[in-house]
Amino acid sequence: MNAQLYKLYLDDIRNPKSKNWIIVRNYDEFVKCIEEIGLPDELSFDHDLGENDTKTGYDCAKWLGEYCWDNGLPVPKWNVHSANFVGKENIEQYLKSIEKRLN
Repeated sequence: MNAQLYKLYLDDIRNPKSKNWIIVRNYDEFVKCIEEIGLPDELSFDHDLGENDTKTGYDCAKWLGEYCWDNGLPVPKWNVHSANFVGKENIEQYLKSIEKRLN
């Protein structure tokens, strides 16, 4: 289902250390990127996506889990780079649980 190989970096402010990532700044960009290009090979999640955004990186992780489940796809390689400890833990726990079901 991957049209091309790519890495997806979700963060409202920061940029990845290397330049070989597609950067998305919010939930809508995250969803649109995956729907248009396909699953990335790797994802990096931030939790807090700006003061005015009601959706978080956790919402993106849940969308990803549902997308993978609905399409019979394994969860791509991922990491969470968020400074929000509780948000980071929530994303990690969710993705680990969905991986157990799908992979």
